[in-house]
Amino acid sequence: MATSTAEVGVLNEPVLRETSFRQTASRAMKRNPVGALAGLVIVLLVFVAIFGSGVTVPVVGVEVPSISPHDPTRLDYGRLHSPSLTHPFGTDNLARDMLARIIYGARNSLGVAFTALAVSLLIAVTLGISSGYLGGWVDMLTSRIIDIMIAYPALVFVIFFVTIFGREFWTVAVAIGLILVPGSVRIVRSATIGVRHQQFIEAALSVGNSPFRIMYRHVLPNVVAPIIIIASVQVGVAILIEATLSFLGQGVSSATSPSWGRMLQETRPSWQAAWWTMIIPGAAISVAVVAFNVFGDALRDWLDPRLRGSR
Repeated sequence: MATSTAEVGVLNEPVLRETSFRQTASRAMKRNPVGALAGLVIVLLVFVAIFGSGVTVPVVGVEVPSISPHDPTRLDYGRLHSPSLTHPFGTDNLARDMLARIIYGARNSLGVAFTALAVSLLIAVTLGISSGYLGGWVDMLTSRIIDIMIAYPALVFVIFFVTIFGREFWTVAVAIGLILVPGSVRIVRSATIGVRHQQFIEAALSVGNSPFRIMYRHVLPNVVAPIIIIASVQVGVAILIEATLSFLGQGVSSATSPSWGRMLQETRPSWQAAWWTMIIPGAAISVAVVAFNVFGDALRDWLDPRLRGSR
């Protein structure tokens, strides 16, 4: 049976889209290999955070064992052993394996950071799009609130918030998310203002769409690129803030549930005698923060059409 030209076009469309995406991704990786490497590091960190301490798959009920070679709470590995084949990252001042604690600590450090990012984006996208599109008293009120939040010292606010509501996972995540809101709101607001006067927005308004529908159906999809870039960069900031809180004893971590910042705080007396107790947790924090920042920069170059041909 003969196939019409229209049917051939429909059949080939998914293939063309898949090929186009692969070609675009391949060109982006070749143009910015450092950004691609940062993306691989992020995938590895997320994998370690999810499966490092073991996880139970809820749908099928299968328990995935921990990928850690040792128990992070066991205290009889030998005190302050230097890195070796048995303990690649050495042991700390309480004779615990540091590689195991780095693996288990990834869940706290990255978990708090991603939850804080979700809180921040939920608030920032709502306020930024509403402020940029509606303008008027909504824009003025939002701008004054953001100015007040920026004026208040971020770390002092987080410690104050955690002291009042407790050092629970959600409390710390919400506190960190709130201090990430001001910068995100300003960027989303600026992107919304750039979209607000486009012709397709005026067309949607002329056919009777409500402001809420226009913001949700037309404005939001056109400011997704800066939102993605903000998210990739702010994860690194959230990791750094969480590590600072844990170092100060205000994080969610404990002796049995470590985080990278707490590891630095616990090994302070041993820094001079055992360099790895300082370098390894600090390197984990640094690698995570740098990876998210570099990946965010690569995303900016890829998603911004004005920058695609600049490298």
